[in-house]
Amino acid sequence: MRSREDSSLTAPALEFIDVRKSFGPGHPAVDGLSLSVGPGEAVALVGPSGCGKTTALRLANRLLDADAGEVRVFGAAVREQEPVALRRRIGYVIQEGGLFPHWSVEENVETVPRLLDWPPAKRRERARQLLSLVGMPAEEFGPRRPRELSGGQRQRVGVARALAAEPALLLMDEPFGALDPIARRSIQKEFLGWRERLASRSRSAVLIVTHDLSEAFRLADRVAVMQAGRVRQVGTREDLMQRPADAFVREFVSEFEA
Repeated sequence: MRSREDSSLTAPALEFIDVRKSFGPGHPAVDGLSLSVGPGEAVALVGPSGCGKTTALRLANRLLDADAGEVRVFGAAVREQEPVALRRRIGYVIQEGGLFPHWSVEENVETVPRLLDWPPAKRRERARQLLSLVGMPAEEFGPRRPRELSGGQRQRVGVARALAAEPALLLMDEPFGALDPIARRSIQKEFLGWRERLASRSRSAVLIVTHDLSEAFRLADRVAVMQAGRVRQVGTREDLMQRPADAFVREFVSEFEA
């Protein structure tokens, strides 16, 4: 019999199996969601406001629990995992980084390694590596507080913090939506560089929520178009643009062509 550890090596990094979530009477926020993200893959969720993108993301790390269906991380049902322990294994990036205001930049980046009891020297070295990776040298930015940073800089620190413990799964909720176009393009470039550097030694998976279809096509290997809590189509840019599954997808991607 294959052990759970063995099966996790071949299982999707993240899997939604007929998942439903409601917040009261009316149409469910997520309605029969089935989607998988493979190891080393980046998948983007796109769709109109209220279609269930962020709800799906929060189901993955148990900020919310599904009403029905199952969410699995590397083959293990998230309901069977203690929420805090689960979240320590998953990177999570939100708009503006969600930084702790009274901690320094370096202390923010060290958050998860500290919770995992990494030795101080190892935490510091990792924080400095990541700050360099996102273009914010620790010598200059490490001692600063979040209020001393621009929005783009706070977002970069948020990405660094999410990567600190080298998570095998990274969740990103509108991570660059609040940035101006120049800052957004810059940090997107950093993100793509991070994925390229990891490709040779890691198979970290990424699920990105974005309202920006061009960003989804730029950052993700596949894009899932959602409407009213359901996935209407999953595919590459070519799939969606040249072979839309239905009229909704055709109209949604037509705005990218305009």
